[in-house]
Amino acid sequence: MKITQTEIPGLLIIEPDVFRDERGYFCETYNQERLSQLGFTQNFVQDNESKSSKGVLRGIHFQKPPFAQAKLVRVVSGSVIDFAVDLRKGSPTYGKYKAVKLDAEKKNMLYLPEGFGHAFVSLEDNTIFSYKCSNFYNKESESGILFSDPDLAIDWQIENPILSDKDKILPCFKDFDSPFTFEK
Repeated sequence: MKITQTEIPGLLIIEPDVFRDERGYFCETYNQERLSQLGFTQNFVQDNESKSSKGVLRGIHFQKPPFAQAKLVRVVSGSVIDFAVDLRKGSPTYGKYKAVKLDAEKKNMLYLPEGFGHAFVSLEDNTIFSYKCSNFYNKESESGILFSDPDLAIDWQIENPILSDKDKILPCFKDFDSPFTFEK
C-alpha cells in the first residue's frame, strides 16, 4: 500500500497493492493495522455507497462540527473525478481544491480529513462510489457550497452536469463562515 501526501496538507492519495492473474484480482481496500504502520490513524464508523450515471455531479458537501467527517473514498465500479476543497481557516491552501481521478481499475482512494468539502463527477454510467466516514451522518450538520462558485473556480471537466435540486441552491464560498480550523 502506498500513501502520497498531496500539495494540500492532510489530503492523501492511497494506492492499495492489487494482485492480478488470469482469475481476476485481489486487493485490500482497508486494513487499519497496515495503514497505522504507515502513519494513518483515522478510525471510521460508517460506510456509504452511491450509484451515479455519467455526468452526475455530487457536491460540494460536508458536515459541520460536532459531526464533521473525515472520509476515505473510492470507486467500486466505473470512474470519477473526485474533488476536495480545503475549508480549514488558517490553512495555507484555504479555498483551494484538488482533483483526482479515481477508478475501479486502478483501485486508488482519496483521504479527506475533517474540514474539506467533497464532490465528484461520474465519468461512466453505473459508477458505484464508496465512502468510509469517521462520524455518523447528522442531517442538521449537513452543509455545502455551490458547485459553480466563481471564487472557487473549479474546473469540473464537464459541461452541463446533472445535479440534484439541493446542490443547485447551496450558498457561495464568500458567504461561508467556516467552522473548521487548520491544525499543523
